[in-house]
Amino acid sequence: MSEAGDSTAVATPSLWRMAELAAALVALDPAGIGGVTLRAPAGPPRDAWLTRLTTLLGDRPLLRMPAGIGDARLLGGLDLTATLASGRPVAECGLLAQADGGVVLASMAERLSPATAARIAFAMDSGEVAIARDGLTEGSPSRFGLVALDEGITPDERPPEALTERLALRLDLGALSHRDIEPAIFMVEDVAEARRRLLDVQIDDAAIEALCTAALSLGIGSARAALQAVRVARMIAALMGRDVVGQEDVALAAALVLAPRATRIPASDEEEAPPPPPEQPDDPPSDTQSEDKDQPADLDDLVLEAAKAAIPAGLLAQLLAQTGRVRARSSGKAGQFQKAALRGRIVGSKSGELRGGVRLDVVETLRSAAPWQVLRRREPGLAGRAGIIVRRDDFRVARYKQRSETATLFVVDASGSSALQRLAEAKGAVRLLLAECYIRRDEVALIAFRKTEAELVLPPTRSLVAAERALAALPGGGATPLATAIGAAAALADAVRRKGRTPAIVFMTDGRANIDRDGQPGRAKAQADAMTAAKALRGEGVSTLLIDTSPQPTPQAAELSDAMGARYVPLPHADAAGVSRAVTALLPGR
Repeated sequence: MSEAGDSTAVATPSLWRMAELAAALVALDPAGIGGVTLRAPAGPPRDAWLTRLTTLLGDRPLLRMPAGIGDARLLGGLDLTATLASGRPVAECGLLAQADGGVVLASMAERLSPATAARIAFAMDSGEVAIARDGLTEGSPSRFGLVALDEGITPDERPPEALTERLALRLDLGALSHRDIEPAIFMVEDVAEARRRLLDVQIDDAAIEALCTAALSLGIGSARAALQAVRVARMIAALMGRDVVGQEDVALAAALVLAPRATRIPASDEEEAPPPPPEQPDDPPSDTQSEDKDQPADLDDLVLEAAKAAIPAGLLAQLLAQTGRVRARSSGKAGQFQKAALRGRIVGSKSGELRGGVRLDVVETLRSAAPWQVLRRREPGLAGRAGIIVRRDDFRVARYKQRSETATLFVVDASGSSALQRLAEAKGAVRLLLAECYIRRDEVALIAFRKTEAELVLPPTRSLVAAERALAALPGGGATPLATAIGAAAALADAVRRKGRTPAIVFMTDGRANIDRDGQPGRAKAQADAMTAAKALRGEGVSTLLIDTSPQPTPQAAELSDAMGARYVPLPHADAAGVSRAVTALLPGR
């Protein structure tokens, strides 16, 4: 056996050693471990890791799954060429069935559609691929591991949770460079030997309890993670040449499986335990107490400390930023997907007539007609006819989907309860966003409410000149007709949606209404009308953001945000750039 048998080398490994251990675990039992989510940009570290995995797999298959793969290639279906040549339906093996016993490498996994992710997850759970399409009903064994290459730019761009939950390991090699790549310590012979030993490896109840306790302490709600950690501990022991799982194996399993899933850092013993009684002068601390102070009290503490030490840098900061707040949206999207007739991205085909300028999907049309050729040639007048017999029912037309343009609707509180400084910040934010939207071909609109009405100051536009004129003339002061403003925003959003665009509403207010829907003063009635209007807006399903512009966060704004289902952002000390960054990060398509 190679250096893999040295447990000391694995007890406190570097990030690259942890990555190499993960590659060995995936090669050892791809289907049993589920696989690994690998977040790393294209470069030497990622290439070296994939090369190491390919070497350790030996003769097991490693197949690349391209982004945007179709169901026919993924699951299998009708082999059109063979079917046309033989005159009978011939099945084609899909990629998941071809990868049986090996690994599927999913490029740009963060772009997988929910439907594709669900099909892969079902195959991983059931261990087979079932085909029921194109006149075929077959099942093929499909036990494989998945390497999901996460190439997202922002932290929110991640592969679907339906897949990552099933992958025991998560690696982030973004901090590594080519200088961090170390010589291999695991060989293909080590993996083969560990595979033979794995069934005989035993793990005691104390180790299982320690891993479950660590999962709960780290805030991991899924029981699947603890089960994965138990299996990984047994696999690590097999790689190290042991028949019984040791403390080092359990600690490494916690670092590999539990640490990347942590949602909180457990409180330390110093924070939880009550202060000890003062020491008596005649009772000096014993040597045993001094030694125990630096050592974990039991296996639970050892495993938890190992997991805490392996929590990726910045993970907890991201979680704290998301907890109770809003989540950053993926960049580079101009709006929601919508069906399109003649342009956009092809997402499949459907039965249809060749009219209205639609485009014929030739391959799918032939695929639909192929299973019926033998029967059709038996019909009178068609016997011995050459070529493919295609009928109107076989026609398949291409389906397209494209992203709609986005219109950001600002609803600005210009009343006396909102400081004039806030109004200036709103004007500056609209200017900054409009300049960005001009590049993205998106639109911005502005509704200002004060006194007894809400006025559409700036209709949806991309014009910088028109925006500057409208913003310069925006007055301030007066009462706060909040319910009227919410109703006006809902009406404008509906009009935008009818034009095929995706609306997003940004409210900038302190949430304190004093004019009701009928234009009459009265704080209680005005606040009740505002809440009613907010609940009605929530039913429209429009992405909404409420920025609390008061000097200190107000309960009225928070309650209003909750009623309309909006994301709530208190910005007591924001400037125009701060507001612009918040809106850019939080709205759909930004």
